[in-house]
Amino acid sequence: MSFLSNMMGKKEERSPIMSVLPQEIYEAGVLELKDVIAPSALKISPKELNLGEKVARTLFVISYPRFLTDNWFAPIINLDKVFNISIFIHPVDTAKILNHFRKKVAEVQSQINSREEKGLVRDPMLDTAYQDLEQLRDSLMQAQEKIFDVGVYITIFADNTAELDKIESEIKSILESKLIYLKPALFQQESGYKSVLPIADDQLQVHSKLNSSPLSSLFPFVSFDLTSDKGILYGINRHNSSLVLFDRFLLENYNSVTFAKSGSGKSYTTKLEILRTLMFDTDVIVIDPEREYEYMAEATGGKYFNISLNSEHHINPFDLPYPREDESGSDILRSNIINLVGLFRIMLGGISQEEDAIIDRAITETYALKDITAESDFRNVEPPLLSDFELVLAGMEGANSLVERLSKYTKGTWAGFINRPSNVDINKKFVVFSLRDMEDELKPVAMYIVTHFIWNSVRREVKKRLLVIDEAWWMMKSEDTASFLLGLAKRGRKYYLGIATITQDVDDFLRSPYGLPIITNSSIQILLKQSPSSIDIIQKTFNLTDEEKYLLLESGVGEGIFFVGMKHVALRVIASYTEDQIITTNPAQMLEIKKAKAELESNG
Repeated sequence: MSFLSNMMGKKEERSPIMSVLPQEIYEAGVLELKDVIAPSALKISPKELNLGEKVARTLFVISYPRFLTDNWFAPIINLDKVFNISIFIHPVDTAKILNHFRKKVAEVQSQINSREEKGLVRDPMLDTAYQDLEQLRDSLMQAQEKIFDVGVYITIFADNTAELDKIESEIKSILESKLIYLKPALFQQESGYKSVLPIADDQLQVHSKLNSSPLSSLFPFVSFDLTSDKGILYGINRHNSSLVLFDRFLLENYNSVTFAKSGSGKSYTTKLEILRTLMFDTDVIVIDPEREYEYMAEATGGKYFNISLNSEHHINPFDLPYPREDESGSDILRSNIINLVGLFRIMLGGISQEEDAIIDRAITETYALKDITAESDFRNVEPPLLSDFELVLAGMEGANSLVERLSKYTKGTWAGFINRPSNVDINKKFVVFSLRDMEDELKPVAMYIVTHFIWNSVRREVKKRLLVIDEAWWMMKSEDTASFLLGLAKRGRKYYLGIATITQDVDDFLRSPYGLPIITNSSIQILLKQSPSSIDIIQKTFNLTDEEKYLLLESGVGEGIFFVGMKHVALRVIASYTEDQIITTNPAQMLEIKKAKAELESNG
């Protein structure tokens, strides 16, 4: 009993201490923000800092030339290196600086007079200093200028000291060519690094006095900007976080091409452009091979057409557009016959020159059966069907092989797709044609028919439109479809139509003789993350530097290079939360959205 009582007595004596220990242990284990972002180790040397696995060095500008030109700082900001820049601007009281100027002007004037009395040769440096001081003093007195103490600090980062020295030498050579000199912050690397942190604490205190005019040349946002006063937001400039704003309908043509590997965000980028374009009174039409735009069409109140063998939506390739005021019926008919010959070349797997002539004559006679001729007014006439063309062809000499090959489109499995009157109305702001459920063998045919139908609708009524052709490499497989796509790119501007061509199969696209002309007829080019197998042909086609080549190989989702004309910038695509919910292509995210929608509908 005595042992137990002693133990209990000891427990009562220790209980106040034990009640404090858990709280102290808890507080000792709590992490603050600075604990999370701090490097794993820190070593301060006279000329650099070791921050975990990186080495950093802070430099400061010590001297400027007499004149500073515009954008002199741009080569540094555009440098493809990892570095931070801080610019500290401390206003100086004008009254104090004027008092100092009076003394300085008197001192310089005294030196000039002393040299004259001694009969010495005029000193140009003294004369120039006197003129500059007088001019600046006048500007200060008239409140046209102000004086500032300016500190410019640059912290560069590298994996080792040798690489750090190389970067420092490169920056120095750029600035010294402009008579601007840098020095490392010897024995002040800690203060220098803290001065460059985004906490506005100028611990280095190395200043030069600059008046307003030269100070304005130091404006930091001077890297290559691709932006205009109007347009949509394509993304963020990765060099300086400026906005990439453009209106494709203000450029020399309204076309664009997008190259990217699968999963790099090309559909996401395109959907974001579509969503923002719809807000600027622009109709958008999409040819969608993978059914990625269905939810977006539903969310924006657009129309969605599923084109397949069993689809209820049909397009008759013999449809004719209404002639415009500057077009004649013969022009329309001739153009449509040429396009139909190209379609039959794809459908029949190639045709000989004799078969080409037979088909051309048969199409003309098929239209004539419906009283559609070059001289007639065919606006209200029902166009013929493929079966009508087959009947005409069957009665022509030498057409047996053509009729046999054509029968699968009129009587066989594929008859429901093409041998029906058109019942598709694209009179909506946003229209999507999905070809996912179409057999691969028929996809080039379907894409040709759909694009031809869209082209006829575009010619019928001129309005601002954007046609998006996703996975365009399908069209590049056939010379006729590739040629038709190039024709759209060349002629679209006349009808206020922009063509957005998107593909992941770069080799197939550029191997076609029509691939490069389509690129050159596109004012905007977007290159997202590329695969190693296609990067060399991309580099050659777009004249990329090695740094830009590796940037495309190492880019994340939605990152790449944005071209307009001869200029280009590194781009990062950013969407708002609401936009992301509408345009996402992430299967997991799509399932969550559908689940939330189903729960909302069930709760009624």
